[in-house]
Amino acid sequence: MTRNTIPMTYAGLPYTDRQLPRHQRLPRAARAHFRNGGDEPTAGWAPGHTQANLIAVPADWAYEMLLFCQRNPKPCPVLDVTDAGDWRTRLAPGADLRTDLPRYRVWQDGELTEEPTDVTGWWRDDLVTFLLGCSFTFEAALTAAGVPVRHIEQGRNVPMYLTDRPCRGAGRLSGRLVVSMRPVPPEKLATAIRETALLPAVHGSPVHCGDPSVLGIEDLAKPDFGDPVDIHPDEIPVFWGCGVTPQAAVMESRPPFAITHAPGRMFVTDVRDETYRVI
Repeated sequence: MTRNTIPMTYAGLPYTDRQLPRHQRLPRAARAHFRNGGDEPTAGWAPGHTQANLIAVPADWAYEMLLFCQRNPKPCPVLDVTDAGDWRTRLAPGADLRTDLPRYRVWQDGELTEEPTDVTGWWRDDLVTFLLGCSFTFEAALTAAGVPVRHIEQGRNVPMYLTDRPCRGAGRLSGRLVVSMRPVPPEKLATAIRETALLPAVHGSPVHCGDPSVLGIEDLAKPDFGDPVDIHPDEIPVFWGCGVTPQAAVMESRPPFAITHAPGRMFVTDVRDETYRVI
């Protein structure tokens, strides 16, 4: 089956990627849309192309961030790291990491101070940017395998939760694991695990399936980030590591400055999903 005939859904409706508006179908067009002020969650955009979380920290925190990611690969799989001050990435030649995401977050001493759609005015020459794998990347594979992706069906942002599981710290950086959740019918659970395990660079297999209290999550209807989604009575909540985890570390560890993506609003790369698929 070619990429143009993979059955998917967007806002609850079936489509092929050729039926999507051009700015949602092609990575460069998607980035141009966001550069010009478009501000939407990126789930379902540019099907077949990898999406990435972003976090930029001062160079004197960069080693600790790299070590934090290396020690916590499930929520923080590194796809690229820039040189200090560089706003370009090999994942999308010609793109601008300061402008080409729908929305950003600016942090001062661990406090969220701004949520702009363009961070050119906040960019610094000492910022080292990390691009981390995003679970939006494996959603095309889930849909093609018949696993529902509820937040896309409902036109919402994926629900994300701060757990009570500590990540392994790295120097001054520490924080708790953040997970994204997708409800899965029992008969599709093995398929969901198998399909996502084949993409370890974008979080891979789930970290937990079932009772959310095991992760310290009290109410699935109240995510810490994103939007709640409908869960059918027979469905199993399935949790994957989430690239918002470094933001939790920023909130806890309070570096003097950082820039991140806004949860659910990712960097759309030119890289095809199959680049990261293991067989």
